[in-house]
Amino acid sequence: MYKRPLFFGLHAQPPRKFNWMLAALPFILVLIAYLVASDIRHEINPQDKLLPSLSQMLESAKALATVPDRRSGDLLLWSDTLASLKRIGMGVSLAAVVGLLLGLNMGLLPGIRSLKLAFVTFISMIPPLAILPILFISFGVGELAKVMLIFLGVFPIITRDIYLATRMIPREQITKALTLGASGCAVIYRIVLPQILPRLLDTVRLSLGSAWLFLIAAEAIASTGGLGYRIFLVRRYLAMDVILPYVLWITLLGFLMDLALRMLVAKKFSWYVARKG
Repeated sequence: MYKRPLFFGLHAQPPRKFNWMLAALPFILVLIAYLVASDIRHEINPQDKLLPSLSQMLESAKALATVPDRRSGDLLLWSDTLASLKRIGMGVSLAAVVGLLLGLNMGLLPGIRSLKLAFVTFISMIPPLAILPILFISFGVGELAKVMLIFLGVFPIITRDIYLATRMIPREQITKALTLGASGCAVIYRIVLPQILPRLLDTVRLSLGSAWLFLIAAEAIASTGGLGYRIFLVRRYLAMDVILPYVLWITLLGFLMDLALRMLVAKKFSWYVARKG
């Protein structure tokens, strides 16, 4: 009699009660390894800065979140977070709008496809970080250059993904709509667009990692505030008790943004989730 494996193999099916345990296991192992390594280093050198203890990191994080900065009077953690979220929100939102419009029209209109597809493909091949100096020269070192870096790094990905998703729309739908008297604009924006919106949210969600990378790079080079700016500012002092909490905070923000988008898709586009299985 065949017995389905619990954990290993193509047909393994772990019991539901173990799902959370399995998900938490890698985090627990990494935490244990860090604590052991930190304890060993502090036994050798109590002033070690490379692997700060959890208490040191908690104290630094608490000070950054609750104690006003002597120079500016701001709570650094929250002011840096607000600055970074503003930049990434503007960059990703602009990329989503442009990517949606370009991808949608390229997928449905042969003229727009012939005009734009090769150009978008070319833009997508340019490493965004390679043109960062050009952006700072062209747009200055203010907010616009940082937003433009995020936009240029993300919009080609969104555009090409929306284009491919649009091309997968059954042509029968478009033919039937035109037969029933729908105009070209009605087909694009009332029939195809609602089917593409959940794919757009999924694509934006998957692009957030790249967006954070471009944001941190821009803030590290030229900025007076932001999460990336703070990390690269304190690195000269080897302040790992500040750097590690900031890295964890960025990771948490990214996770929450990803979760919010997944919940939005599940709530507003249940048919899309069911189709994906």
